[in-house]
Amino acid sequence: MEIPNVPIGFVPAHEGDILKLAGGIVCRIQEDGSRTGRAAEFTLPPNTKGPPTHWHEMHDETFLVQEGSVRFHAEDGKHIDAKAGDYVVVPPRAPRTFSNPTDQQAEFFNTFTPAFYIQYFKLLSEWAQKGEKMSPGKVQKAMAYFATIGVEGPL
Repeated sequence: MEIPNVPIGFVPAHEGDILKLAGGIVCRIQEDGSRTGRAAEFTLPPNTKGPPTHWHEMHDETFLVQEGSVRFHAEDGKHIDAKAGDYVVVPPRAPRTFSNPTDQQAEFFNTFTPAFYIQYFKLLSEWAQKGEKMSPGKVQKAMAYFATIGVEGPL
């Protein structure tokens, strides 16, 4: 049996595709799905609202909080304040959003299965670089391109 010659993927710290999103949010794509899965790291400035409330039709997400605290808003007004080292798993069709309601920067490592959702962040970055104003309606329109459904009103 011949052993295949498949290289190991490596993305050094602070490298990868760096996307600047609205509100000062930074997304560092570490794996875009071209080799295996999909992964990105997000930096949330203090007091950042996050995306409009939504759920994903076709993909799950995981979040590993690396720095600070990220608030995950769920149904019935419940929320989880995840701190550095905490891991959050969100299955398809689970309504939610997240925010950083603190005065400290927060960071989290995020995965998406399947990988196509990474293109959503590239689209948002493209719009932000063009100086386009982000409204909840515009963000929800972008989400819809990637099988993500906006939820009206707070959870």
